[in-house]
Amino acid sequence: MALVAAKKTSSALSIRNLDAAQKIWDYMKLNQSLTQSDVIIALGSNDLRVAEVASDLFLRGMADWIVMSGKSGLLTKGKWPKSEAEMFFDLATRKGVPKDRIIVENQSTNSGENARFTYALLTMRNITVESLILVQKPFMERRAYATFMKQWPRPCNIMVTSQNTSMMDYPNSDVGTLADVISVLVGDMQRLPLYAERGFQVAQEIPPDVWQAYNVLVESGWFGSHLIK
Repeated sequence: MALVAAKKTSSALSIRNLDAAQKIWDYMKLNQSLTQSDVIIALGSNDLRVAEVASDLFLRGMADWIVMSGKSGLLTKGKWPKSEAEMFFDLATRKGVPKDRIIVENQSTNSGENARFTYALLTMRNITVESLILVQKPFMERRAYATFMKQWPRPCNIMVTSQNTSMMDYPNSDVGTLADVISVLVGDMQRLPLYAERGFQVAQEIPPDVWQAYNVLVESGWFGSHLIK
């Protein structure tokens, strides 16, 4: 059985497939420069490093407030004893972020709700937001940016960042194996034009070689577990 599993892994993570995944990974990362903002928003996920990055930015003085946003999603439902936001809150306080500077939004289940529910909480607290920093997983930077550009209710300078890591070094016990990560990456790539068509995100220009890389991974048959049928 171990030999069969090893052969499957070798086939899935062929040089061709890894090159295609790297092409999409690089496209999804925006590599934006950050400036001082009013609020940092850590977007809930199965990756606690998102909260680490957001906390480090806050402790560097990049914003006056930090929002932990997320209830649960496909990748965390039933996995953690608390919501994503509460798990992020616990990590942030351990790192030294003052509790009274953290806002917990623990009801959202997708990026659009992250935006709308967070905006509502900030409005209730009379916190004016002219600029914000989103923190997300590396390969979800572009989708997070496209979503907030569409669904944040008022004009705002929106920036996005993530942990500084390569695709090959990214997998860990929280996010799964490299094959798991690539499957989620493929699902996110599919959603980029689809969700723009549905009005959930602003449209993003997708270079032909990036879309070709997506088709390579879909047609391989190994990475379809997060595709919308």
